[in-house]
Amino acid sequence: MELDQRYVWITTRRLKPGTRDQFSRAWRPSTFPDGMLEAYECYAEDRDEVVGISVWDSAESRERYRLSDVEAERQRAMAPYVVSESSGFYSGRELRIPR
Repeated sequence: MELDQRYVWITTRRLKPGTRDQFSRAWRPSTFPDGMLEAYECYAEDRDEVVGISVWDSAESRERYRLSDVEAERQRAMAPYVVSESSGFYSGRELRIPR
């Protein structure tokens, strides 16, 4: 394993029109879990789509959170605003960009 290896969970959701603000409030977890290093909420400017990106210290940390009551509640809160969802879990590394 490389020292700079990261674990990234990426989820893309298509939202019901006009629900972006309500979704954003539901999307944010009540507590951020152990092992989550970074999280991003990225919206498409020209369509009702949001991409959530979270970076984890290990696959086990992400799996514990995925199966947690906090995540189950978050999923229930988001459901009324979501038309479709797809996600993937990846391992990777940061590419260093020379300055």
